[in-house]
Parts: sequence; structure tokens; C-alpha cells
Amino acid sequence: MPIKLDTTGLSMSDYHSENKCTWCDGCGDYGIWTAVKKALVELGIPPHEVLMCFDVGCHGNMSDKLTGYRFHGLHGRVIPFAAGAKMANPKLPVLAFGGDGASFSEGIGHLVHGIRSQYPIVFILHNNGNYGLTTGQASSLTPQGQAMNTSPNGMPEQTLNSMDFIFSLEPTFVARGFSGDIKQLTGILKEAIGHRGFAFVDVLQACPTYNKFATHTMLMDRVYKVEDEGHDASDREKARKLAIDTGERISTGVLYRNEEIPNFIERLVPRQNVKTTPVEEVKVQDVTKLMEEFI
Repeated sequence: MPIKLDTTGLSMSDYHSENKCTWCDGCGDYGIWTAVKKALVELGIPPHEVLMCFDVGCHGNMSDKLTGYRFHGLHGRVIPFAAGAKMANPKLPVLAFGGDGASFSEGIGHLVHGIRSQYPIVFILHNNGNYGLTTGQASSLTPQGQAMNTSPNGMPEQTLNSMDFIFSLEPTFVARGFSGDIKQLTGILKEAIGHRGFAFVDVLQACPTYNKFATHTMLMDRVYKVEDEGHDASDREKARKLAIDTGERISTGVLYRNEEIPNFIERLVPRQNVKTTPVEEVKVQDVTKLMEEFI
């Protein structure tokens, strides 16, 4: 049985790590890092009762900047690992983190099938419009015409419209936050953790070293909260329009949510009416007779 601790006195310090933060001054990762810890504390989830999975990138350095069960994986491959962990222990909240580079290039296939399969995990996209860890190359989400370190004339490929793409996959939870609004982002993450299926959370953040076009100030001036304008998160078409329209203003908040669709685990016929989790069913098996076939 898992150890149950008294979480009534849970605080941010329970997630404290002695490792020093190495992000650049002004990096949006600081805000996301803080919001994640606040969300978990406010939900009463201690470090030993949540799994946080990190992709490769600047955001991945968060894996040793807090305590708890953490996994730092391969570039673009964080979603399948997180999904597998959730399958093994459905009782465990699982958060997966990825950058816009890995998630919409190397790992885009995993993102597609994560949403399609309705794996009940939270995916947090650190969206700073470039590959920050490898010194500012253009990503699939870098705007057209932006000079980057390896593409001084702008990238020759078309920029992906990430939100239009996400909505085309018929998701059940889509939200957008801003790393500069920790209070709102905390609330978004709490709702995402409570979602029935795959929760996609796009977090806009500044990269002060390599992204000179989407600065913290520019984002702060353009974002607005859909909840302040009476948005109905059950209206999928309206949510899609709000998500795509980033010309003058950028919508933030829970854009779309549908709790009626069963998740992947709930659709597994062999697991229906099974009270235990796969991880609870693990036990030592005598394979002597099986091995005799190979002797």
C-alpha cells in the first residue's frame, strides 16, 4: 500500500530542491516552475504522489529543481513514457512537460496520438518559439521572417499553426496560459490535473536570450483572460476561433473542456471492473517450467 502522509500542512517548501536554478534571468520557466508547485500544493498533492516527466530542453532542467518523482527523458519522447506510467498506475497524477521544438518536430507524432488516444495525463507545452537549450534555432512555431541563429534570413518552412492543429485532433481539454501570470496559470493547471483525459496546456513564455520578438512585455500587453469575457469552455468552435486568433490579442484560460469522453484506460475492455492497478498486480512468478522449453 502507498504511504499516506498528512498533507494538511503541505507547502511550497515541500517541493524545494537544493539545486540552483540555471535558467537565464527573465526566463519564463521560473513562472511555470512556480505555478506547477503552487497547483500541486493547493490540490494537496505531496511530492511522493505525483510523477513529473520532462523532455529535453531548457524546461527539462526543471527536473532537478524540485523534489518528487521525476523523469528526464529523450528529445520528443516524453508523452509515450508519461502515458505508460499512467497506464501502470492510473491513480497517480502524471504531468508531462515539453518544449515547442521537441513537441512539434521530433515528437509531433507522439503528441498526435497522445490526444487521439485520450491518455489521462497533463501535457504542459513550454512555448517560447525556439530551441533555447541549443542556442536559438528556429522551431516549427517560430513566426515567419524572424532571424534566428541558424536561419538569419528567417526559416524557409511554413510556421505551424499549433492551436489549429491541436483542435483538428478533437481534443477534450485545451488551455493557454502565460508564464507571467502565475495566479491564472496555477488555476489552469489545477483544472488540467482534474481533467478526465488528455489535457493540453500551452504556456506562452519569454526566452530573453534568443527570442527577441515575443518578449515578456509584449506578451503581457497582449494576453487577456477568456473568463473575464464570459467564454463558454464547452463551445468547441468558439474556443478554436479564440485560440487561433492571435493577431491583436492572445486568449488565455481554459479554452475548451469536454468531460463526457471516456479516456484510454476507461475504454480498455480487459480492465473493466478490475479494482486493482497494473502496478499493484506485479508479483514474483515462478518461470522454471517456461525456461525448460529453452534448455
